[in-house]
Amino acid sequence: MYSSGGGQTVSRSWREVWLITLGHALTHWYPATFYLLLPIIGAELGLSFSQIGLIMTCQYIAAAVANVPGGVLVDTVGRKGLLMGVSLFWVGFPYLLMGFTHAYLPLLACVALVGVGNSLWHPTAIPMLASRFPERKGLVLSLHGMGGNAGDAIAPLVVGTLLAVLSWREVVVLNVIPGLVMALLILVFLGTLKLGRRKPAAAAPADGAGQSMAEYLSGLKSLLRNRSLMLLSTSSAFRSMTQNALLTFLPLFLVREMGFSSLWVGGCMFALQAAGFAAAPVAGSLSDKLGRRSVMMTSMAMTAVVLVFMALAGRSHAFVFFIAVLGFFLYAIRPVMQAWLLESTPKNMGGSSIGVLFGMQSLGASAAPLLGGLIADRWGLGASFYFLASTIVAANLLILLMPSGDKIDGPSDAPLPRPAVAPGGRQDG
Repeated sequence: MYSSGGGQTVSRSWREVWLITLGHALTHWYPATFYLLLPIIGAELGLSFSQIGLIMTCQYIAAAVANVPGGVLVDTVGRKGLLMGVSLFWVGFPYLLMGFTHAYLPLLACVALVGVGNSLWHPTAIPMLASRFPERKGLVLSLHGMGGNAGDAIAPLVVGTLLAVLSWREVVVLNVIPGLVMALLILVFLGTLKLGRRKPAAAAPADGAGQSMAEYLSGLKSLLRNRSLMLLSTSSAFRSMTQNALLTFLPLFLVREMGFSSLWVGGCMFALQAAGFAAAPVAGSLSDKLGRRSVMMTSMAMTAVVLVFMALAGRSHAFVFFIAVLGFFLYAIRPVMQAWLLESTPKNMGGSSIGVLFGMQSLGASAAPLLGGLIADRWGLGASFYFLASTIVAANLLILLMPSGDKIDGPSDAPLPRPAVAPGGRQDG
């Protein structure tokens, strides 16, 4: 992978992109499965909307606590492939344990473990991909995001079909198999992957390479004073409130208000994510050419409008149509925000930057399901969609405060995405 053979290097780099993208799909597969199971588990245990919301709150609180230490680990440990394999296993295994739980508190403990495992994937994978393709950050990260959308989209269809013939406990036991297989593939093909080159003692850390704790702490001081990082992370926290409360309560609305079966709920969740799958590369490519700010603000504004229309549509068939429209705009901005953040922070602190971003997202995601549940208990499930619209508006307002003149690294018309290559034919990131 670090040879001077340009064509072979590019080919192997793209192979790694697709392998990491497939792994990302599995990290989303499991939460997407669980959202579909929530109405069934809630009915079995006799839970209120706020108690169901608290399940997801526990998962995201654990992720928020673990994301920043996860970023520290990524920036100080060079073996990125090993970290991704461990993360994927850690995400899937707690769902196996859920199949043997029969009480509320053990269920909360299992979802908290999921949150901890997920905290390692994004700080590892995202900075690595961005450093390998500096001229096409938006596009490559959108491909990575498409993997997440694919997992989110396919899982409800598969699980919705399985629930027609199996119990939810049998489904979660079977569901752990693809994650174990993918974790092994990542360990085999990427387990020894280390980005960056060996550097002289006086040289600056290479992108994605392990660094000493002293070097890390020096970089951390400047990172925490980065205004762009704080604004983007806070905006992303509000956007995550929108996304994760939607994923929690949309299946509940479809089951309890519209009377849909598990199969039809899975189809609706597929429509939401399939639209996001289509939007991700479009938004990523446009942001490489037109700038991150315009793409993000347009997508957020449209998300708010669609959420209001969903609340007004109520139990009509138009509600189902708006689900797909919502997915297109809501999920388009994830890779754009990640690319913008990595352009605004030091390259050798990429893991911690993404750790802060996802830590803030997890804080927002942890608050939203519980708040949405309290609103639904008090005013009904339909009222929660107005709450979601207000959170995405707040996210958009924060983007207005971002420093002007956001720079897009690399020429927008580069003919072929290639990893950066340092003098002597060795890759620089």
